[in-house]
Amino acid sequence: MQRTDVTFPSGTDLCAAWLYRPSGLEGAAPIVVMAHGLGLIKEAGLAPYAERFVEAGFAVLVFDYRGFGGSGGKPRQWLDIKRQLTDWRSAIAYAAELEGIDPSRIALFGTSFSGGHVIRTAAADTRVAAAIAQCPFTSGPSSTTTIGVKGLVKLVPSILHDAVLGRFGRARGVALAGSPGDGALMNAADVVPGYFGIIPPGAEFDDHVDGRIALHVPFNIPGRAAKDVKVPILFGICDNDTVAPAGPTLRYAKQAPKGEIKRYPVGHFEVYVGEPFEVAAADYVDFLTRHLG
Repeated sequence: MQRTDVTFPSGTDLCAAWLYRPSGLEGAAPIVVMAHGLGLIKEAGLAPYAERFVEAGFAVLVFDYRGFGGSGGKPRQWLDIKRQLTDWRSAIAYAAELEGIDPSRIALFGTSFSGGHVIRTAAADTRVAAAIAQCPFTSGPSSTTTIGVKGLVKLVPSILHDAVLGRFGRARGVALAGSPGDGALMNAADVVPGYFGIIPPGAEFDDHVDGRIALHVPFNIPGRAAKDVKVPILFGICDNDTVAPAGPTLRYAKQAPKGEIKRYPVGHFEVYVGEPFEVAAADYVDFLTRHLG
């Protein structure tokens, strides 16, 4: 297994990525393109999944969005949905041109907020042959209600501040993760231990994002695109999800013409570690092997 640091262009900037290649494979390899969820970086729990995919014979490209992690782009910590969708398209274009990669066998893997991006991208981009949406964000209204009235009230001042001054580089930011009642974009009881638990010690990470994203999340409903995904797509749904509620995701997943559903009796962040990870990773490898192997 080889992992190298690479970059690829997106817009006027460069996205930082890891490129994994399987050892001893004859011929062109299929590739899985991966990115993380709300404000997270590639170092936060994606490597174990990537390594399982590589062991099964897949190349993997894991990237950071512009403005986050090792990628270029300003303003930093600006989470813009359209910009992130462009980054997905740019990553696919880069993967398709790599030497030793079969451009007809490109799969996507998105988790949490990027699970929604994967649904949208798989529905619109004909270069995609299969997709995995893990604990995906599918319904902005449903996820917004998990914050609670107290948390939303605390968020309002920072959101309004960033809505006015963020475009001038003066955003104060809003917290990504907090405890129940905190003014954070995620504040269920399992968020703080789960979210920060997947960030490795020493990683350069900012747990705040430009508050302008909070004006868009309630109206972002990527699950609606599931019905338009014509390729095989696997929905890995966490039944006890306190961030991206399982109910809406199940409804949307059933609308995908070639959709498959795997349900896990765990919370949003548990699927990255321990036995839940082992079970999910095995399911994902099976799915990829059946459709891209």
